[in-house]
Amino acid sequence: MPDLEFGLDTFGDVPEDDSGRLLSYAAAIRQVVDEAVLADELGVDVIALGEHHRPEYAISTPETVLAGIATRTSRIRLASGVTVLSSDDPVRVFQRFATVDALSNGRAEVILGRGSFTESFPLFGYDLADYDVLFEEKAELFVRLLDEKPVTWKGTVRAPLDDADVFPKTESGHLTTWIGVGGSPQSVIRTARHGLPLMLAIIGGAPDRFAGHIELYRRAAEQFGTTAHPVGMHSPGFIADTDQEARELHWPRYRVLRDRIGALRGWPPIRPEEYDAEIEHGSLYIGSPETVARKIARTVAKLGVGRFDLIYTAGTQPAGARRRAVELYGTKVVPMVRDILAG
Repeated sequence: MPDLEFGLDTFGDVPEDDSGRLLSYAAAIRQVVDEAVLADELGVDVIALGEHHRPEYAISTPETVLAGIATRTSRIRLASGVTVLSSDDPVRVFQRFATVDALSNGRAEVILGRGSFTESFPLFGYDLADYDVLFEEKAELFVRLLDEKPVTWKGTVRAPLDDADVFPKTESGHLTTWIGVGGSPQSVIRTARHGLPLMLAIIGGAPDRFAGHIELYRRAAEQFGTTAHPVGMHSPGFIADTDQEARELHWPRYRVLRDRIGALRGWPPIRPEEYDAEIEHGSLYIGSPETVARKIARTVAKLGVGRFDLIYTAGTQPAGARRRAVELYGTKVVPMVRDILAG
């Protein structure tokens, strides 16, 4: 499957140092930049940085960090994963990513999403009651901006535009834009209507259950007369030299993060049996390069996706172990998956 692409995703989780102490937010951001440089050197296709406004994560402005990465890399594509468009301004988002595109010689991508976390809404003065209309209208405007021509637009969630020209323009005239979807069929249909690529967030349960979403995307694109692009997916995981080491590094820190977020959402604490089941049958890609590669290959073959992104951080995994995970992904996992699928 020569067209299959591989990415690494992170929200800038704040890691531990070798002595078990948490890094500063500044050091955590520099850590992500170093990991992206390594991924670039190893031939990984994409690095995607998510936007969060919580104490566990250092990255609140993905495009700022991507701009720093742009100046230290030469080939890896630079994406958000996701940009919470609902609580941002479409014009400013376009301007910022067009700037990253300039700094990286055309490697910028934006993945737009509604966001599964809601901290940005009160932070920037938005009402959660407007959750749906905010994204719907802002996505419509952003798609118009992608033409890179003067825009006249009127909605209910921001000031109207009257023949407004937005700068800078991209050098190629094209800013690659995806829509990230967590499972809503309506969001899948919206993505197809706009003719944009679909990125599925498959973060729990059997990945097979998203086969219907991919089929819906393709059918909807056909009915709208738009292009059904290769679908991408991202899922969490962690790679170490052995299965046991990967679990020992991942589980205790993942459990803390999962239960902290789960408490806000009314979830019971995660049990070890649930964790094991997610690794065996669900959407956690934890283990040695061989274990993770086999599981990725199975998922890609079943769903027929064109891009797989591994969310390689989840909690306070030590900085050195994270760097090792990136190295193993680029040098072992990706080549193994390609070999398995080619066979």
